[in-house]
Amino acid sequence: MGEKLLSVGLDVGTTSTQMVVSRLTVENQASAFSVPDMEIRQRELLYQSPVYFTPLLEGNRMDAAALRRLVEQEYEKAGITRQMVDTGAVIVTGESSRTENAAAVMEALSDLAGHFVVAAAGPDLESVLAAKGAGAADYSGRTGETVLHMDIGGGTSNLALIQKGEITATGCMNVGGRLVKLERGIITYVSPVLQGIFHKQVGEALSQEEARHLTVRLAEALEMAAGLRPSDGLLEQLTTREAAGALPLNAPGEKLTLSFSGGVADCIEREIPWQEFGDIGPLLGQAIGTSRLCSGKYVLGTNTIRATVIGAGCHSTQLSGSTVYSQNVQFPLKNIPVITQKAQRTQQEGNVFFALPGVRSPTYAQVQQMAAEISRMPQPIYLCLEQDMAKAMGQAMALRLGRDAEILCIDRIRVHPGDYLDVAAPVGPAFPVVVKTLVLQKRDIEGGSI
Repeated sequence: MGEKLLSVGLDVGTTSTQMVVSRLTVENQASAFSVPDMEIRQRELLYQSPVYFTPLLEGNRMDAAALRRLVEQEYEKAGITRQMVDTGAVIVTGESSRTENAAAVMEALSDLAGHFVVAAAGPDLESVLAAKGAGAADYSGRTGETVLHMDIGGGTSNLALIQKGEITATGCMNVGGRLVKLERGIITYVSPVLQGIFHKQVGEALSQEEARHLTVRLAEALEMAAGLRPSDGLLEQLTTREAAGALPLNAPGEKLTLSFSGGVADCIEREIPWQEFGDIGPLLGQAIGTSRLCSGKYVLGTNTIRATVIGAGCHSTQLSGSTVYSQNVQFPLKNIPVITQKAQRTQQEGNVFFALPGVRSPTYAQVQQMAAEISRMPQPIYLCLEQDMAKAMGQAMALRLGRDAEILCIDRIRVHPGDYLDVAAPVGPAFPVVVKTLVLQKRDIEGGSI
């Protein structure tokens, strides 16, 4: 039957906030005579909240109290309590992540969301989650096609290049449906990122034709990001600081299948009144639909507006290997940074995960030598290995450090410097692990990296 984990995903975006609840089924794939091999075999979506407008205060700050009430309300509707939650993620995305009180809001939501649901932000993580939640990664894996997924929200567009099911690069652009807000045809907000591109001011009237001209330029910027149009400087201007130098994600002329999610994606194939949502989102969707992005093969995500939150709730958890070792560790561990060099241990304040590739089928001498070196590091010692040797390493270090030492060794997890790990109490012989990849520079993301 397998063990069940209850997972919650919460996405607080520029425009909308939503929550999903899912059930992950963990099963042992090994025979009765082999070392246990625990895998997440099924991801079942149990509950989807309505899509809410993200509550804001003056000064474009998020309303933490209103968000907390919203989550409490949705927990009640879903029939769950925070004590029931095993895993998941809280993601503050787009322009919301840049508000001055974003950190405080994430902390408040993380506290409310249960023992293991955690707060995280960053365009790379959002790109990965959206690509998985929309089904683009699965589509690429099934068809073998190279897919460029674009999750187009209110303030930003998060891009992910997927080759044979593996996400190989990400990028982020300041392109979204709420860069300009309207009320009865009068402009109420203009994003600073449009300086030099859009010359209307708050308080001025905006015609449909003027709005259409802007959205066509925004669609052209996405074409440049996909390698479908030469850059004329617009790409560089609208690329976010975190993604500088990463775009375009595709070489000009290389065959691509485009995939779309996010609120704007709902407007690509549907004729929606242009002021329906008080922004330029419907016109941006129409501009994308008539652009080079949709002139060839393209698909809409199986989930559009909910892609990121479904990715957060269903695809953010992996399991460690089963040959693990734990001694005197208080779970859950949250937001533990990853380092790969011992010198960094003295430079990093607080607890860290020390990551090593390990050795395949190590000899006794190799284990003892590695354990001797790592045991010299300050405690607690949290070790993350790619190869299946965590139990042997943990036992070897425990012999050196004694029963009072705090030691955790997990394996079959691939991480990079700049990642953060959360580890929950064991499920059978394995530990649920969330790897938050917040910094990604055109590197491969292994199947277990998110």
